Amino acid sequence: MTAPAISVDRLTKRFGSLTALAEVCFEVPPASVFGLLGPNGAGKTTAVKVLATLLHPDGGRVVVHGLDVVAEAAAVRRLVGMAGQYAAVDANLTGRENLRLIGRLSQLRRPVFRRRADELLDRFELADAATRPVREYSGGMRRRLDVAAALVARPAVLFLDEPTTGLDLGSRNQLWETIRELVGGGTTVVLTTQYLEEADRLAERVAVIDRGRVIADGSPAALKAMVGATVLEVVLPDVPAAERAAGVLGRLPDVRIERDGSAVRAAGGDGAGLLMAAVRLLDEAGIEPTAMQVRGPTLDEAFLRLTGQAEPVLAAAAGPGPA
Repeated sequence: MTAPAISVDRLTKRFGSLTALAEVCFEVPPASVFGLLGPNGAGKTTAVKVLATLLHPDGGRVVVHGLDVVAEAAAVRRLVGMAGQYAAVDANLTGRENLRLIGRLSQLRRPVFRRRADELLDRFELADAATRPVREYSGGMRRRLDVAAALVARPAVLFLDEPTTGLDLGSRNQLWETIRELVGGGTTVVLTTQYLEEADRLAERVAVIDRGRVIADGSPAALKAMVGATVLEVVLPDVPAAERAAGVLGRLPDVRIERDGSAVRAAGGDGAGLLMAAVRLLDEAGIEPTAMQVRGPTLDEAFLRLTGQAEPVLAAAAGPGPA
């Protein structure tokens, strides 16, 4: 079996009396995208900073490409690149000067970092702004330059902490394609994001962290399967109608019911059978939905359920509601 690019074993990090990470464990396969998900304050950024040697762990062990992040921190730094939540570029330098500076700090030869800077400016559509001070860049341009800076030294492992925050749709799609290209070339990417669609589309595996602990670890498909094989979404005219519909649909066997405003979701069962049974029950109760659709579960739904943020209305075993 191929050794993992990153191995995290019982990682613990404290800030005074606060335990930010409590015996976190996961492994990241080489040449893959690994998504690290969790609510704000769950410990994602803290974990990334430990992996990148920016924070010293208080317990456990982290290994990156066979190197211990504590005992061999300098060697680990030569292997990794990082783009944090906030652009860390120098506002007084031009875009090209920023990238060349990173190349010099990475001890690349002058012809190499000059060529690499121009390649990255082209890739991130910043060539026209290459000679402008970064203070004149928009927020999205700064974000793209920051990610480009993390790639100057062609890192074996790239940490991206919410990299698409502030990017427009076109820039986001471009960055997604760049990430896929990097992985195709052998780079391992660890991604934290608030956009669960991003993790679903890019990551081969994800770990969900909540209150400093890993509460789920697996492929996006496996996490989505925890919600149910099928989701029936019923949209009602108003909240009272949705409350009635939730009660009626609660009679369906082996189905979990959740309500979100005037929408009701029934998770579980097979699509066609679930739809037909729901239509029959709603018709008998005299409830007319404005829309109905059957679809697969989303990673958003799995995430909300795992972190306890979903609003459960009725369990599958609940009795019938008002008709």
